[in-house]
Amino acid sequence: MAWRAETGPPVYFACLLCKTFAGKRAGEKVVILRKKIAGLSRSTLERFVSRAKRAAGLRDTVNVLITSSSELRSLNRRFRGADKATDVLSFPAPRLERSKARRVYGEVAISADIARDNAGRLGHSVADEVRILVLHGILHLAGFDHERDNGEMARKESRLRLQLKLEGGLIERAQVPDRPRPARRKTA
Repeated sequence: MAWRAETGPPVYFACLLCKTFAGKRAGEKVVILRKKIAGLSRSTLERFVSRAKRAAGLRDTVNVLITSSSELRSLNRRFRGADKATDVLSFPAPRLERSKARRVYGEVAISADIARDNAGRLGHSVADEVRILVLHGILHLAGFDHERDNGEMARKESRLRLQLKLEGGLIERAQVPDRPRPARRKTA
């Protein structure tokens, strides 16, 4: 879900934790892992964000926050008026903030809890689910809106998922029933 307003995003994740990132220069990527994801380090996710950003045609910085469902619920309630947790939120920076001085395109917030649930339900790793959510959020920052674009975002997401070697995306999930989970073997 993308948050849209002329005033830009409600928060800058890097500014919220500026002590943690005091050594970062303007324009550097920031990934904040408030919740750890098995098989996904901060540097690995930063590399993926760079690849996804380039694939979506964005040059400027995209900050990513991986956090709890309660924090996503709070952001969703505060900035979208929806009092429920969600998997991903995108906050585009106002055009003024995209000047050469700041070079921040926007921010993506992801619920690690929902990513973990989705991954289990869909039969892939939590790390892959986070990557799928990052790509979806970046496409919203690039101006796509699957609720209004007659399938344009779905087609773009599908092409980029193939390019980035990712499984099914969020938009496809809404159109196709969940695939059954593999049966688990009992151990003696």
